Amino acid sequence: MKGTNPFEAHDDGYADKPDPAEDHTGRTGPQKDTPGPDSSPGAPRTPHGPGGPTGPRPPEPPTPTPTSRNPDEPPRIPMPRSSIEDTGLPLPAPTLTPLLLDHRVLKALLGAWALAACSPEEAAAVEDHLGTCGACADEALRLRDAVGLLHPPESLDLDPTLRTRILEGCLDRRPPRIPVPEWATPYDAETARLDALLQDIGDAEWHAPVRLRWFEGDEQTSRRTTVAGVIAHLLTVDGLVAVTLGLDDPLEAPADTPTPAARTEAYWTASHFPPTRSVRGPWREQAHNLVRTAAFAGGGSGRLPVSYGAFELPLRDAMLDRAFETWVHAGDIAEAVDYPYEPPSPRHLHAMIDLGARMLPMALAARRQAGLATPGQTRHLVPAGTPGRSLRLEIEGLGGGEWLIPLDSPGALASPDHEVAHIALDGVEFCQLAAGHVSPAEAAAGQLGDREAIRDVLFAAASLSRM
Repeated sequence: MKGTNPFEAHDDGYADKPDPAEDHTGRTGPQKDTPGPDSSPGAPRTPHGPGGPTGPRPPEPPTPTPTSRNPDEPPRIPMPRSSIEDTGLPLPAPTLTPLLLDHRVLKALLGAWALAACSPEEAAAVEDHLGTCGACADEALRLRDAVGLLHPPESLDLDPTLRTRILEGCLDRRPPRIPVPEWATPYDAETARLDALLQDIGDAEWHAPVRLRWFEGDEQTSRRTTVAGVIAHLLTVDGLVAVTLGLDDPLEAPADTPTPAARTEAYWTASHFPPTRSVRGPWREQAHNLVRTAAFAGGGSGRLPVSYGAFELPLRDAMLDRAFETWVHAGDIAEAVDYPYEPPSPRHLHAMIDLGARMLPMALAARRQAGLATPGQTRHLVPAGTPGRSLRLEIEGLGGGEWLIPLDSPGALASPDHEVAHIALDGVEFCQLAAGHVSPAEAAAGQLGDREAIRDVLFAAASLSRM
C-alpha cells in the first residue's frame, strides 16, 4: 500500500475469492466445528478447517484480474461506437421503397406533386411514372407552371416606404404632444441621414478632400476643403437659423457680412487647426436644437424672417433650404469617401423642388439687374399683379410636378394663356442644377418654345447655388 494513491482503486488478491465463513449453501456467519479424524479439540483453526489439511492441497484456480481477461470475450464496459463519418467511407444512399400504384392513382397525385405536398415515396413513384407516360408528363408541366403563377417571385429587399408607413401608423395611434412642424421634417431627416454617414467613416476620412461647387454669374466656381470643413460650413450657415430662433451663434468671431460664404470663411480663419471630426458634435447638437426649438415655437414661427445677408427667407423656407444644402453636401462627402447615398424621400424632394421653383422669379430679376439676362426680356416687363409671359417647368420622376414661372417680373402672375416655353427635367437633375453641380448647358432638358426664355430660366436655376 505504501507509495500508492489512497484515492486510486487497488487489488489485494481477495476480490474474487469465496468468503471462508460461507458454506456451500450460501449461509454466512460462524459455523459449528465438526471434528475430523485428524483433528483435535485444541488444534488451531485454519481456512481449511481446524488444524488444516494433512495432505497436499489441490491447486487453486488463478485469481481473475483485469489483465487476465480472455481477449475473445466482450469487454464488461463497451467502447463508444464510432460514426461512419469518422471512417472516411461514403455515406449510404437513402433507399426509398417504390410504391406500386396504378395509373389512376398516380394521375390523381399530380396536383399534390406539383405543390410539393407528396411524401418522398409518393413523389418517387410519380416521377418514375412521368418518365414512361407522356400524357401525365404534359399534365405535370401544366400544373407546375400554374403553381408558379400562384407563387410569384418577390424581392427580398424591404419596401422603401415601410419605415414611413410604420412611423405614420405609430403617430396616428399616439400623436406626439409637441409635433415637429411639417416644414421642419425634411431638415430633421437629412441631418439624421448625414449623421449616419459620418458615423460610418474613419478618422482618416475626415480629412478626405472635398470640392464645393457653385455658380457665380455665368461661370462655375469651386473651393477645395475636407469632410470636416464641409461640416463646419453647414454648422456656420445653420447658425443663421439658430440666431433667428434665439439660440447661440456657433461663430465666435463676427464675419464681415452675414452671408453664408463670409461666415464660413470667418470660421475657417478663426480655427487654429483644420477642422477634425470634433466638429460633428456641435453640428449635430445644433441641428437637434433647431428642430426642437421650431417644434416648441409652433407652426406660427414659420413666418419669422431669416437673413442671408443679400436676401431673406421665412423660417419655413429657410429650413427647407438648409435641408436641401445638407443633402447636397452629404452627396459631396459620400462621393469623396466612396459611400452610397440616395436622394431624399419623394415627399421631401418635392418640397425642395417647390422652393427652387418659387425662387426662380427673384433669380430672374436679379440677373436682369446684373445685365445677365437676354435683352429681349426687358421689352416685356408688366406691372405687378398682371398676367405676363410664363414658362412651364415640368419635373419628372418621384417628387416631381409642374410649375408656371413668370418671366417678366417677380410680381407678375403666371398664366397658361401666356405660356411661351416648356422645360422638362428630372427631379434630381433639377436639384443638381440648382446646387451648381450641373451647368445649364449640360442639363438634359426637354425644351420647347422661346429659346431665350429657356436659357434664362436654366441659368437662373444655376444662380440659386452658393457656397
